[in-house]
Amino acid sequence: MNIDEFNQKLLESVGVGLVITTYPDLKILFHNQHAGVWFPALNEVAGDVEQVLPGLDNAALREALEEGGCHSDSIDVKVRRRTVSLTLTATKTDLAETTWVVLEFQNVTKLKELEYMIASYSQMVERQNRSLQKEKERVEKLLLNIMPESVYQELKTFGVTTPQRYDDASILMLDFAGFTQMSVSHDPVTLITELNDIFTAFDRIAEQQGCERIKTIGDAYVAVCGLPEPASDHAPAIARTALMFVRYLKRRNQSHEHQWRCRIGIAPGPVIGSVVGIQKYVYDIFGPGINLASRLEVLSEPMEITLSEEMYELLQGEFHMEPKGEAEVRGFGSKQLYRLTGAENISVNI
Repeated sequence: MNIDEFNQKLLESVGVGLVITTYPDLKILFHNQHAGVWFPALNEVAGDVEQVLPGLDNAALREALEEGGCHSDSIDVKVRRRTVSLTLTATKTDLAETTWVVLEFQNVTKLKELEYMIASYSQMVERQNRSLQKEKERVEKLLLNIMPESVYQELKTFGVTTPQRYDDASILMLDFAGFTQMSVSHDPVTLITELNDIFTAFDRIAEQQGCERIKTIGDAYVAVCGLPEPASDHAPAIARTALMFVRYLKRRNQSHEHQWRCRIGIAPGPVIGSVVGIQKYVYDIFGPGINLASRLEVLSEPMEITLSEEMYELLQGEFHMEPKGEAEVRGFGSKQLYRLTGAENISVNI
């Protein structure tokens, strides 16, 4: 094998497509088998690159060769109904007093397919991340609806929460007179829609007063002040909240067919606050404070706020209260009860 045959074999065996032309006319002198597969016209006619290499930007090629002697481009060609992506590197070189242009084509189809797969995978991961973020926000919102934020942050950080005792706290217990009868005599959709509207208004009022709704049980509504975040004015805040609940219902009843009349009991702590449950979380409070508020709510008349002497002592001087007399409070014995009717210097009188 002579040197010419060796060079011919070498050019045929390389893994890229090679086309060699003269310069400046770009007449094709040689091409290897890879170039012939991608550009079948090379095997059929002799000519310049404009005639047998479709898809080339010939003007850009000639301009680049004139200015710097090198040109890069990308081309898509059809090979047996399949699109092949090629990259082109054209280099002008001088050899044996002759100027040549070597066009080197590399098949980057698999690389492009891989890049497409990576891009598609990245988009899929991004969509999943957005979906996970939305789900995380939804779960966080749900958890913040059933527990105070500080408790949620503790649960998120440590996976558990520590039960806490709160002595300086006040509790409000509310339910609606005649709700059982309403639930069987009224359209359930309308009834629950109205109850939802009322509880939403209660939530806003409680938040404005620095209180927080702990839970609802049917038509019962439980709010607290002084837990889990301390509040030195927990008793006045829960009293204002109770007064504003009653005022809101009175105004609402003036323009609505269904008349909602609440009973409210308010009492000071102590209570214990904790998350209970493993699969279904709920934040709840336990202890004498919540029990007393519940008993006082039962002893209230419709649209009345009842409190015991413990709360009366905390509210003296700021609120209008009337004695209701002594009553037997289950679990607490005989107690002097009071009716909360208004407040000094603030427009929450009922």
